[in-house]
Amino acid sequence: MRTPREAEAEMREESPAAAPHWEPSPIADYGLLGDTRTAALVSADGAVDWLCAPAFDGEPVFGALLGGPEAGTFLAGPVLPAQRVMRRYRHHSATLETAWSTGEGRLILTEAMVADVAGRLLPTTVLIRRLTAEGAPVPAVIYFDPRLGERHRRPRVRRGRDMVCDWGPLALSLHCSPETDIEPGRRTYLTVEPGQPVTLVLSVAFGEPIIHLDPATAWGLVEDDEARWRDWTDDVDNDIPFREAVLRSLLTLRLLTYSPCGAPVAAPTTSLPEYPGGIRNWDYRYAWPRDASIGVGSFLGVGKSAEALNFLGWLLHASRLERPRLPALLTLAGGHVPAERTLNGWPGYAGSAPVRTGNGAAHQHQLDGYGWVLDAAWVLVQGRHRLYSETWRAMRGFADFVARRWQEPDAGIWELRADAAHHVHSKMMGWLALDRALRIGRTHRLGSRQRQRWQTAKENIAAEIRAEGFDPARNTFTRTYGSSDLDAALLVLPVIGLEDAASPRIRGTVDAVREELSAGFPFLYRYPPGRDGLPGTEGAFLPCSFWLVQALALTERHDEATELFTALLDRATVLGLYSEEIDPATGVLLGNFPQALTHAALVQAALALRTSRLEGGRKEHDDNPL
Repeated sequence: MRTPREAEAEMREESPAAAPHWEPSPIADYGLLGDTRTAALVSADGAVDWLCAPAFDGEPVFGALLGGPEAGTFLAGPVLPAQRVMRRYRHHSATLETAWSTGEGRLILTEAMVADVAGRLLPTTVLIRRLTAEGAPVPAVIYFDPRLGERHRRPRVRRGRDMVCDWGPLALSLHCSPETDIEPGRRTYLTVEPGQPVTLVLSVAFGEPIIHLDPATAWGLVEDDEARWRDWTDDVDNDIPFREAVLRSLLTLRLLTYSPCGAPVAAPTTSLPEYPGGIRNWDYRYAWPRDASIGVGSFLGVGKSAEALNFLGWLLHASRLERPRLPALLTLAGGHVPAERTLNGWPGYAGSAPVRTGNGAAHQHQLDGYGWVLDAAWVLVQGRHRLYSETWRAMRGFADFVARRWQEPDAGIWELRADAAHHVHSKMMGWLALDRALRIGRTHRLGSRQRQRWQTAKENIAAEIRAEGFDPARNTFTRTYGSSDLDAALLVLPVIGLEDAASPRIRGTVDAVREELSAGFPFLYRYPPGRDGLPGTEGAFLPCSFWLVQALALTERHDEATELFTALLDRATVLGLYSEEIDPATGVLLGNFPQALTHAALVQAALALRTSRLEGGRKEHDDNPL
């Protein structure tokens, strides 16, 4: 018997016009492989359906996730219908294992990309996949069909020591051990014997000589990389609540950080739909200073200062041409994000078109980004890291920009593609930018006029927020000035310090958001559905639920926060991964995957639980003196 994927491919080989409708796996079935330069999404049946080269924002060489089978895939798995019996990451590493039971035998696929290639003659990107059998021989299939870019271009194939597929400057080298005749676009059937693994090594070169790796050397690199990841995670404090979930999120954030410069991508994918069949499909393969700063806060909260320093170094370089304006998003190289356009002929994930590259939000004015960045810099200073003079100069420029332009409407954190508005959350983050700049200025050089200008603007922002952005009848801050709508982004209020976390206004806002934006426990909408000017609707926004955990924890409701956090952990994939959104009715993951903002919010929620637990313990001790 053949699997549906095999039957579909065989029909396609015989007659492309006869190929039946193809559906990708559910988003939750995909695992992340990464090397901190690019990433692959591999389905639960062993198919790499997404991989861009040579970096996160490059063209896909395996794009079946969005383009269907004609866009390329790389399958390694069992031939016969098989029951998947295990899928996991190896302990505190980025190595993925999938196991299938096939009657008397068991087939295991172990795969990883190598993050640390510095100082050695190694490919910049290398993917290693190993099939092993246990109990009895197991029939397996390999299907290697790389296609490049929008037009699914087939490669030129050369054979020598390895098979090399190239499209000019971009080349893939595939080596199989034991030696196996693999032809791009056709299936290779083989039997995996116990004790005789089959190892596939895929190397990527761009504008440089291809480097061939023998499988034994490649497998040693995987084991070395695992050891480095375990050392990296061992440094994280043992007292963090739900430590295993936190470590998986930290590993995911690290895999989504472009190591050549320190820029984090929002997600490794484009155009996974926020609503199935709708048009809410965006390209997230870029760096948002706001999202990156939230991730930096997560790293700093667990003592990982190197990631924060690398990000600020990148931001200093990337923002240099537009300072003091802070772009809403940038390419990994720090350049302008390409204009948003639609890929012709791409059906999209499960028929959700269009498939887009580029992002039109790049030119929006988003005031909140300045607050996140300056808050990240302040947290770094709190950790006894003095800012370099050029970094502090850039931060002062951002604060000056906020002091000049905070009264203008903006697109807001949710990047609405309608008219700009006076978003209360944006004003709060403008206040935060000035507050953090003033705090940094206590230990760094700052002129008295500049200090006074920031202080005056900060006080004016606070006064206007309370006058124009607060609904006294409902005891809650609102989404925009004069609106009755709420915004889940307001859940950051207990963190920023505009008012004491125990103030009635903050508690009232947290309670109102939890009630009015509920999508059914444990989920929240980010704003009232249908209020963004786009057709259709969207799912519940997962980062907001983690922000609610944080808000509850910091407003002295530790038990409620823990209950909510536990429920959210149950909604992770079997591999501990999250997308941006979720269908609250079905639990189906929506949006680009995995999503850095969700994982960063998870870490910060866990840190807030630790803080509230410690403070609760101190309060209990104070209330019950010996």
